[in-house]
Formats: sequence, structure tokens, C-alpha cells
Amino acid sequence: MYRLDTSACWTPADEEVADVLEFAILGLLQQSPMHGYELRKELGAVLGGLRSISYGSLYPALKRLQAAGLIASDDPLPRALLPADAPALTGRRGKVVYTITAEGKERFAELVNATGPEAYDDESRFGVHLAFFRHTAADVRLRILEGRRRTVERQRDRLMDSLRRTQEKLDRYTLELQRHGLDSVDREVRWLTELIDSEKDDARAEQDIAEQDIARATGARPPETAPPSST
Repeated sequence: MYRLDTSACWTPADEEVADVLEFAILGLLQQSPMHGYELRKELGAVLGGLRSISYGSLYPALKRLQAAGLIASDDPLPRALLPADAPALTGRRGKVVYTITAEGKERFAELVNATGPEAYDDESRFGVHLAFFRHTAADVRLRILEGRRRTVERQRDRLMDSLRRTQEKLDRYTLELQRHGLDSVDREVRWLTELIDSEKDDARAEQDIAEQDIARATGARPPETAPPSST
């Protein structure tokens, strides 16, 4: 298992953000090689509202990934990795192209197929998983979605309990703020349920196709669907 070196002075929150960023970088480079400016732009789309991606966070992450052997650069000179908050790269000579290595592909496969609580308890990491679901096995996608729904349902239960206990003590503005938060969580639960139902429908459709292919290959009669009830 690959593990990137991090500074001893980092907090757990710093390391968590770095892990999410590096996961996203590997996912983007899995799709195609990119130079720094392209990566920064695409990371903004993948990570959404997580944070603004500065060169001060991007290039140290790229250096850590290179040091771990997970990505490679087409520029053999160390100065190709620009200092923190360098301006957008311009000119043909400045565009250092990064590619994922075989070790990086193994690490990305490990990350994208993880189904433990780290895959869905943290909203940012779940978002990166969702962005790369096309690289994820169907059963893994379903476990991650169901895990995320359980996490959000627990959040909803805590919010409802807090609202019941404190609503009489709150002014109407604070009360509306709490209700707004509860509505947001409810919407996320419904959205996740729709995604889960869609995954299950796709799995059933794939299973039906597979059974029909087997039946044609063996000459067996495919299972008949029961006629709809007339009542």
C-alpha cells in the first residue's frame, strides 16, 4: 500500500484535504496527461466547493506524488515544479505535462474501490468518489452510495433531535436556519435514494441481459416474465 510522506506539523484536517486532492489528481491523470494549469482548472470542477485550488497547494501535492512514484513529469529538471502561488503557466516551454505511472494506476484503483467509512463519511472524499464512479465497479458504487445515505440519515436524525429539544428556546431566525439545514439534508437523502435505485435498476437490467445471452448460447429457453395481474 502506498502512503505519501506528509509533514509532521500537519494537522489531521490538513492531511485529509491533501489526501482528497491527491486522489483527485490521480483520477484526472488516469483519464489523460495534463499540465499544471489544466489540472488546476479540472480540479476546481471535480472538487466543487471544497476549496479554491491554488498553485500553493497544487504543486506541493504534485511533488509528493512524484516523490512517491505515482506520477511522472516530462521535464527532467527539478525547476519545472514551480514555487507556491506561481502564475498560470504560459508558453510552450513552461507547460510541464504530468502523467500517471503504473504504480499510480494501482494506487488509484485502490482508492476508487475503497468501501470503508472513509469513502462516504467525509463529504469531500465522497464527492471525489462520485466524480470517478465510471472507473468504479457497480457493487462498489452501490456500497458507497448506501454508506453515504446512512451517514446523512444519521445527520438528519441528530438535526431533528436538536430541533425538537431547542425550538422553544430559539428565535425565529435561528429556527428557520435550522429548518433550512434539515431541508438540505432531507434533499440529499432523497437524491441518494434515487441514485441507489438507479444503480439497482441498472444491475437488474445487466443481469437480465446476461441471462438471455446464456440462454441463447446454451439453447435453453429464457425465463418467462409473469403476465401482469388482471385484478
